[in-house]
Amino acid sequence: MPLPRLGHPNLGLGVGLRTVHFPHLLQHQPDVDWFEIISENFMDSQGRPRAVLEQLAERYPIVMHGVSMSIGSTDPLDQIYLRKLKALADAVRAQWVSDHICWTGVASRNSHDLLPLPYTEQTLRHVVERVRTVQEILERPLVLENPSSYVTFAASTMPEWEFVARLADEADCGLLLDVNNVFVSSVNHDFDPIEYLDAIPAERVVQFHLAGHTNLGTHLIDTHDGHVIDPVWELYRHAHHRTGGAATLLEWDAKIPPFPVVHAEVLKARDYMTAALTLPTSRESESSAPEVTVGRVAAVVPHPASIVLAEVE
Repeated sequence: MPLPRLGHPNLGLGVGLRTVHFPHLLQHQPDVDWFEIISENFMDSQGRPRAVLEQLAERYPIVMHGVSMSIGSTDPLDQIYLRKLKALADAVRAQWVSDHICWTGVASRNSHDLLPLPYTEQTLRHVVERVRTVQEILERPLVLENPSSYVTFAASTMPEWEFVARLADEADCGLLLDVNNVFVSSVNHDFDPIEYLDAIPAERVVQFHLAGHTNLGTHLIDTHDGHVIDPVWELYRHAHHRTGGAATLLEWDAKIPPFPVVHAEVLKARDYMTAALTLPTSRESESSAPEVTVGRVAAVVPHPASIVLAEVE
């Protein structure tokens, strides 16, 4: 049995480091627990963003979060990218390095999107082998995030939560549990988010993500452009209870408000760490679609598969 969080500390409540907040951070040095950076934004930078990051790294713990490792791709692992990633992690004394359980491109072309995987035994073996290789190169455990998704593969032979749990155990890596992504995908694909959370090996959860999303009626999009909604907070309560707590970060990447607004949003997590556990979804009818609250009106969201081709499940 691995140590809780693979031995990593619970850093507390952090926010994503964004350039629009640089002046505020340098002037006020706010009482935030830690920052998460997008790795690719700093790997090749030797200008002001890198200088600001190095200043902040002297005062705050830094975590690295990538979007281009493409751990699920059939392309060979990018050795140059991984060497740059390790060099940045060493330079800023990163607490850990994370990326997504996805693929981002093929034939050396980057789609700049987090594309879903087919959840099969063959895919699992492929990704486990690549994670082990990456961990050897980085000389540290890799932490992987469950992405939001909008289509699934008819060829999948297991649910996403089984794939994620087995990947973490078999590759001996950590997990970044994005609670908002669980909620978004649960609505889009009509599954029980509590079943998902309960299947994740709690001791491997190193970090949580929280974020806002956009409700388009037929489906949800993970846009990171607003406040966290109540059902996602309730899922976080459940996940926090199961894991005993882990570093928690708020993502806000579009329509970004002033830093105090972003920081105040993640501080709401304190209310869900100690309050009594309440399940966010009703189990009275397993066949019913989850309720999504929009403003003060609760609307039942239809399964998005009803508007796509039958071959896509």
